[in-house]
Amino acid sequence: MIKDLQRAIDQHQHIQIIYLGSNGQTTQRTLRPLEIAGDRLKAYCLTRKAPRVFAIGNILAVQLVVLGRAV
Repeated sequence: MIKDLQRAIDQHQHIQIIYLGSNGQTTQRTLRPLEIAGDRLKAYCLTRKAPRVFAIGNILAVQLVVLGRAV
């Protein structure tokens, strides 16, 4: 998964993730990943329209987004 995240960062691609929040709920987010810092992903969340930091261990799935659609 880290390889997929790093590739998206290197190629300036948006991704869609399924994320397990600290409250135990899963959410689907569309992100512009910016940097991997240890076990965290720094990204701009297009869903929330704000910068966010995600625990990589809580990312359950990653998909590239092409023309606004996950592939």
